[in-house]
Amino acid sequence: MDDRYGADVLASGWRTQFHRELERVPADRDVVVEVADDGYCGAVVSVSGGLVELEDRRGKRRMFPLGPGYLVDGEAVILVAPTPKAPGGLKRTASGSFAASDQRARIARASRIFVEGRHDAELVEKVWGADLRAEGVVVEYLQGVDLLDAALRDDPPSASRRYGVLVDHLVPGSKEARIAEAVERGPHGAHVRIVGHPFIDVWQCVRPAALGITAWPVIGREVEWKVGICRAFGWPADEQADIARAWQHILSRVHSYRDLEPALLGRVEELIDFVTVDD
Repeated sequence: MDDRYGADVLASGWRTQFHRELERVPADRDVVVEVADDGYCGAVVSVSGGLVELEDRRGKRRMFPLGPGYLVDGEAVILVAPTPKAPGGLKRTASGSFAASDQRARIARASRIFVEGRHDAELVEKVWGADLRAEGVVVEYLQGVDLLDAALRDDPPSASRRYGVLVDHLVPGSKEARIAEAVERGPHGAHVRIVGHPFIDVWQCVRPAALGITAWPVIGREVEWKVGICRAFGWPADEQADIARAWQHILSRVHSYRDLEPALLGRVEELIDFVTVDD
C-alpha cells in the first residue's frame, strides 16, 4: 500500500538530509578563488597561520581566513590548507632540470656569467639559481654592456676561467651587437661567449600570460621604456623606487621556466653549458 504522505519529516536527520556536502579544496599556489561575501577574486599566493593570501589581476593582495565562504569555478567550496607533499621521488628545479637529493652548493668556479643589470640577475637567480649553485657558477651584473670591455680588461678570462655574457636587445645593427662583435674579435674572444635575447629589456622575457595580459604594451621612443610600461599598466613611475616595485611585482609572477620566453631560456642554458665545461 502506498504511503501518500511519504516519510516522517520529524525523523532523525531531517535537518540535514537535503544539505550538500561542500568540496574541500586545498589552497595550493595559483588556485583562483572568489570570496563569496564581496566578490574579490584572486590567485593563492601563500598560506600561513590559518590565513590565505590572494592576489588579484591588478597585483593587489588581501588576506582571508581558511574555511567556507569561497567559490571555485562558480561552485561553493571550503578552502583548506594544502597537504604537505611527501618526500621522495625526483623533483625538478624552477628551470625544469632534475634536482639531486640533498645536494650541497659546489665551491664557486673561476668561470662566471655576466648579465647587464640587477633585474637580469634576479630573474636568472629565480629560475636557474638551484642549478647554478649545484654547478658552482656565480652570476654578476655589469650595470650595462658598455662596461663589458673594462671588466674583461681588469680581470681577463682564460681557458680555465670562461665568461658567459647575457645581453638585452642583441639584434643585428644594435649597439649591443656591435659591442659583442668587437669583443669576439678581440684578444679575449676565445674564452667569452656572448648571447642575448631580442627584447628591449629583460622585463619582456616574462611571458605576457604570466602577467594576465595578451601582449606587452608598445612604448614610443620618446618615453623611457620602463616608465612607459608602468604608466601603461597604471602603476606609479615617478621615482626609481616605483620602477623597483613594478619589477618585483613582475618577478613575483615568475614561478618556473614556463613563465619565460623561449628566446631567453635557450640562451641561459647555453651560457651555463659554456662556463661549466671542464677543459
